[in-house]
Amino acid sequence: QVQTVESGGGLVQAGGSLRLSCAASGSTRSIKTIIWYRQAPGQQRELVALIDSDGSTVYADSVKGRFTISRDNAKNTVYLHMNSLRPEDTAAYYCRSRLATGELSNWGQGTQVTVSS
Repeated sequence: QVQTVESGGGLVQAGGSLRLSCAASGSTRSIKTIIWYRQAPGQQRELVALIDSDGSTVYADSVKGRFTISRDNAKNTVYLHMNSLRPEDTAAYYCRSRLATGELSNWGQGTQVTVSS
């Protein structure tokens, strides 16, 4: 099993930047993909970005060109670099791991990002 813990959220003004971290523990060698999601109040959870073990990435259209996902394999950590933040980016951000078998890690507590206008 793999566990993931999110951190790095906070309050930032529009146009600002934040870096979120997703630390994985457990059977980390089995991880194929790390996925970042977000959920704003009253809205469904949505995929923000993901990164595969081969380094390939996918982004939601709403964050392309502003967010960058990266991974530090030595630290078993994936980062979400968020630039040019907008009030609509306000949400709780979560990460999950996906193994080659398709198994997903449990949802964590998430980390809150609030962007003021």
